[in-house]
Amino acid sequence: MSGHSKFANIKHKKEKNDAKKGKIFTVIGREIVMAVKAGGPDPANNSKLRDVIAKAKANNMPNDTIDRGIKKAAGADSADSYEKAVYEGYGPNGVAIIVETLTDNKNRTAGNVRNAFTKGNGSIGTQGCVSFMFDQKGQIIIDKEELEDECGEMDADELMMTALDAGAEDFSEEEDSFEIITAPDDFSAVREALEKAGIPLVEAQIAMIPQTYVELTDDQAIKDLHRTLDLLDDDDDVTDVWTNWDE
Repeated sequence: MSGHSKFANIKHKKEKNDAKKGKIFTVIGREIVMAVKAGGPDPANNSKLRDVIAKAKANNMPNDTIDRGIKKAAGADSADSYEKAVYEGYGPNGVAIIVETLTDNKNRTAGNVRNAFTKGNGSIGTQGCVSFMFDQKGQIIIDKEELEDECGEMDADELMMTALDAGAEDFSEEEDSFEIITAPDDFSAVREALEKAGIPLVEAQIAMIPQTYVELTDDQAIKDLHRTLDLLDDDDDVTDVWTNWDE
């Protein structure tokens, strides 16, 4: 299978600590609204909603909060409405950055994203200026300790075969984790097969995976990039940030 995986560098991850939990729940709440409005409130008939619910549970969102979000989004008087907007640009030394958002005010969001790039000495580009440097894939991360706690004697070969039999494209092993890659259309089926087997998932998402990576050796460039990424992480409209920075 594949060689060394850089999944830890693929996404500027939102920390799952108390300070960030409110932001994460806000993002997931918006994703629930989008999923329900697109495919209805029944997870059995809405694969996108099932994916969002799985993400919510992975981030320790309480079940009653998930249920309330679904019921609210399905209500006839629900006024919540969000649009997906994607921004592309460059950080220091040409680091490619993709910013995915869910917003109820595109003007506000565009201004905030542009400001984040500017503060880090980067620049917003045109649509498609960096996305060709990434491949859209389903990405599933499994922690080795959690796997051992939940599944006992399941080894890497058994996990790999479970994933591949469900339709996964690739499987790789890191020191502390496993990474499974799927085609976007196969993501839900693979995730559900792993969950049915009782395998705990640290992260399961549609990811933008860089084809190549950019190293930064200049301290100021690294500081500038962190400035941009931190500002984006703090913006409630931002759902995901992807870069090709080789951290």
